[in-house]
Amino acid sequence: MNATTKERLIRLAEEEIPIHKHFGLKVDTVEKDFIRVRVPFRKDLVGDIRTNHWHGGIIATILDSVGGAIGIANFNSPEDKLSTIDLRVDYLRFADGKDLIFEGKLVRMGNRIMVTKMKAFQEKILIAEGKGVYNFIRAKN
Repeated sequence: MNATTKERLIRLAEEEIPIHKHFGLKVDTVEKDFIRVRVPFRKDLVGDIRTNHWHGGIIATILDSVGGAIGIANFNSPEDKLSTIDLRVDYLRFADGKDLIFEGKLVRMGNRIMVTKMKAFQEKILIAEGKGVYNFIRAKN
């Protein structure tokens, strides 16, 4: 992937996708088969006000976004399409009031189906992991 494509993908992920911008998502690394992002902790992302833990639905949403970002990194055309078919998330530990790191890795890219594995970390401790299955439709040339 060339530098111009990387810059475009980073700008798309951080500034143009509204939910990513809302979360303050920042891309650390992006390749065709791997992405790492950081999401800063904010009080409005808390699910349990008694303990200041992240809301699990926010973690699942970001895991889905990370998996989908790998698909976007593999687009051949702006007309290619991607949608989530299935998302599985296993929560392994609670995530307290600190930033999270999310990683996604391409497992399989078929003709119409893409599979990714995603992980969420807090201070290098695995918080959650997931698997995403996406419908990937290439534009007709």
